[in-house]
Amino acid sequence: MKYVDGYVIPVPKKNLAAYRRMSAAAGKVWREYGALEFCECVGDDLKVAKVRSFPSMVKPKPGEAIVFSWIVYESKAHRDRVNDEVMQDPRLIKMMKSKMPFDPKRMSYGGFRMMVDA
Repeated sequence: MKYVDGYVIPVPKKNLAAYRRMSAAAGKVWREYGALEFCECVGDDLKVAKVRSFPSMVKPKPGEAIVFSWIVYESKAHRDRVNDEVMQDPRLIKMMKSKMPFDPKRMSYGGFRMMVDA
């Protein structure tokens, strides 16, 4: 069964273009090493009633957008192999050493086993 890494990241709106460029470059690296999908989405319809919303979880500061992202792999073992290679890629190492367009300490992350793939 497929495996998914998921992320929720508050990103200053003024940095969304820089984040998009960084993400597009990172996505190419992940796909080159075998990730099946690399998706980044920016919050659009987040005023949800009667359920806990992303803003209530993330607590964005004024001027921040919420980015919801995921990467799909063949399996957890495949994810581990891909991520090992990605983390050694000079392009990603350079990217991680540069000033990030968001605060990495506020990023939420988790690995998920696929339960339904309809």
